Amino acid sequence: MSTTAVSAARRREVIDALRRGTVPQAGLDLFAVGLERFTTALDDELATVAGGGAVFKAVRGEYGSSKTFFARWLAERAKRQGFAVTEIQVSETETPLHRLETVYRRLVERLSTASQPPSALRDIIDGWFYTLEEDVLSTGNVPLDGDGMPDAQALSAGVDDLLEQRLAGVARTTPAFAAALRAYRRARMDGDTAIAEGLIAWIGGQPNVAAAAKRAAGVKGDLDHFGALGFLQGLLTVLRDSGHPGLLVVLDEIETLQRVRSDVREKGLNALRQLLDEVDGGRFPGLYLMITGTPAFYDGQQGVQRLAPLAQRLATDFGDPRFDNPRAVQIRLTGFDLDKLVRLGGTIRDLFAEGTPDPGRLRTVVDDAYVAELAQAVTGGLGGQVGIAPRVFLRKLVEQVLDKVDLYEDFDPRRHYRLTLKSDELTDVERNAFAQRASDAEDVELDL
Repeated sequence: MSTTAVSAARRREVIDALRRGTVPQAGLDLFAVGLERFTTALDDELATVAGGGAVFKAVRGEYGSSKTFFARWLAERAKRQGFAVTEIQVSETETPLHRLETVYRRLVERLSTASQPPSALRDIIDGWFYTLEEDVLSTGNVPLDGDGMPDAQALSAGVDDLLEQRLAGVARTTPAFAAALRAYRRARMDGDTAIAEGLIAWIGGQPNVAAAAKRAAGVKGDLDHFGALGFLQGLLTVLRDSGHPGLLVVLDEIETLQRVRSDVREKGLNALRQLLDEVDGGRFPGLYLMITGTPAFYDGQQGVQRLAPLAQRLATDFGDPRFDNPRAVQIRLTGFDLDKLVRLGGTIRDLFAEGTPDPGRLRTVVDDAYVAELAQAVTGGLGGQVGIAPRVFLRKLVEQVLDKVDLYEDFDPRRHYRLTLKSDELTDVERNAFAQRASDAEDVELDL
């Protein structure tokens, strides 16, 4: 994307985040250096999902290969196409993979769209009921009352009938989902906020919902492992009818399965296999399911290889990275090299320059050669590990170089700036690499 096409507000949001050393919430396409080879295949898969299909994708990469960034970049692309998205961090204590009811709950808690932040469940469901009302009214079968308005009772009955039709497939396997939606709508119409709130929580898989709310819907207990799959199916139906062509679900850091007890690991792997079977079986039209993990998870004996059917499903031959197949079920991220880091720095330099009074001056002072020198210096300060250098590199580039060139006409980074890395400004991974480069806890100054 050309940096000249970026709005001032978006440019400011991106630059401000980099200055703080954080990943911007939007604009990730500006950072997608090296990911261009995936765009066509991924867009084709999103189109398949939007057309009523389902897709499963496994992403592999070492620590520092930007798997999480890749997933969020895809999520941003999906949102621009109208998808709802959710990212779930798999963990033994918070989100164990074998407890699909917990996975579903986290899915709903982090559910978002281009216009609705997490959790977007209530807005999506309210929008769905509005759509149903519009569909009923468009038939012309709802009589008008004395004031010329649609008859409320007839409209309500029509919406109930249409709701049953749209959720017929879900109701056969998970009648509680449809029952809760009906009861939620009644509570909203009756102004019973407490019941409505309880039912939204129950639909979202939350435990410990008030008994009164469940009685209103005629349901009992909490969501279980098998019910979660039915609720996901129902959610996909609601999303589709609400104008969202699909749902992107990212299960991130799935390699944590390797570090849990063997019985828990077996259950988690089996749950993943079950999900894949359901996706391939056509149960979840409109679902794009992505997992991310390290090569050890896919190839090692403490990961996928422990469950032969799962290993067979994910098996992919990898040869020369130049000819990797982005359409394969498993794709590989090779991470940053110095060339990609320099290209990224140049992109951010140009983005920053477009927001300054004299873009040409900034590009001249901070030319490509200087960007390359700074990238080499930061990488060297982190033990040569290019994969973990982007965050620190971009922060130093924006905060210590580009800002000062913009603010001070006589500032020359080659003469007036000496790169300093401090352990207290680094993440744990960066600090470990820094420790390998430095023999003590003092600041390390690196000549450019």
